[in-house]
Amino acid sequence: MQEALGVIETLGFATAMEAADAAVKAANVKLGDWLRVGGGKVNVIIRGDVAAVKSAVEASVAAASQIGQVQGQTVIPRPSDKLVPAFPINPKSIVK
Repeated sequence: MQEALGVIETLGFATAMEAADAAVKAANVKLGDWLRVGGGKVNVIIRGDVAAVKSAVEASVAAASQIGQVQGQTVIPRPSDKLVPAFPINPKSIVK
């Protein structure tokens, strides 16, 4: 089953780190990639089940807004498989 996709766009790397930290602490989600968009914007990608991604995005926006600007956010419940080859939306493998 395809996991939901959450994207949080912030202004600045520190704000993106705060968003990512809050997301993984708030719900059972996996981090995807982070992307420098340009103009100081950074996108953080998260994956998981729909309810967890929605909760994680809400928490990350609240936390990141305390230290910087959140430019946008979205949750896509069932993203198309055609997005994977074009965008880095798969979760990262964490090596311990």
